[in-house]
Amino acid sequence: MTPEALTLDAVETGFARTWKLVATDLDGTVIPRDRPLSARTLAAFAACDAVGIPVVPVTGRPPRWVTPLASEAGLRGQVVCANGAVVFDLDTGEVVRQHPIAVDVLRQVVAALRPALPGIGFALEAVVGFRREPEYATRFDTGLEQRVAAFEELLVDSPPVVKILAKCPGVSSDDMVAVARGQVGGLVNVTHSNAADSLVEIMAAGVSKASTLAEVAADRGTEASQVVAFGDMPNDLEMLRWAGRSYAMADGHPDALAAADAVAPECGDDGVAQVLERLLSRR
Repeated sequence: MTPEALTLDAVETGFARTWKLVATDLDGTVIPRDRPLSARTLAAFAACDAVGIPVVPVTGRPPRWVTPLASEAGLRGQVVCANGAVVFDLDTGEVVRQHPIAVDVLRQVVAALRPALPGIGFALEAVVGFRREPEYATRFDTGLEQRVAAFEELLVDSPPVVKILAKCPGVSSDDMVAVARGQVGGLVNVTHSNAADSLVEIMAAGVSKASTLAEVAADRGTEASQVVAFGDMPNDLEMLRWAGRSYAMADGHPDALAAADAVAPECGDDGVAQVLERLLSRR
């Protein structure tokens, strides 16, 4: 073994002795862009569950995008959705936590970003569905919108908004995040989950995957030092830094690779499963 491999082996062995929870992003981490969860990943999740180590998905997806996947993967219990803005219980089908954005903050964010990013369009995500401006082009939820209208009309009779989505064609997600943080970084948390698109995701100030995962872990009596986390994109950064042991996918965003303790093989090569198998073997 190389010195680096010996060091990794020793660190993982030490961590495995006190390990109690798996926190994993979904898309690009355990779900490749072009195919579903693999049999190997499902087996690794089941093996963790069999020894009393729960797997908690921590995703940017809203609950309506998580429930079908959770059924396929055999996941139970709570899932952190919308980058920490919502906690959804898969067993009861109920929302157990949500961290909405105040209406006055919604207006301030939109007013600040329109002149800074010409052509920007907004959508408002709530637990019960979403609303969007005509300028915000949908890819996955077309036809499921509760309302398509000008921004102020979206706020009429609106349920609590847990996430703002914004698109600006021709501007990369990384560049959009940089501009948005400069304009409204003191009001909200700005991130993205797909470098290939023009899309940013905006949550209430202080709300992230890490902040809400910490709440879920505390409810279980689990400390950050006992959590292993996996991710691949900027919306995973806080979680990767918070967890006692963290892995970024080898094909992930450079910022995720910089934030994590170690690198897992690519998503398409079942990188999460490979790491979990090693940790289970060292318990």
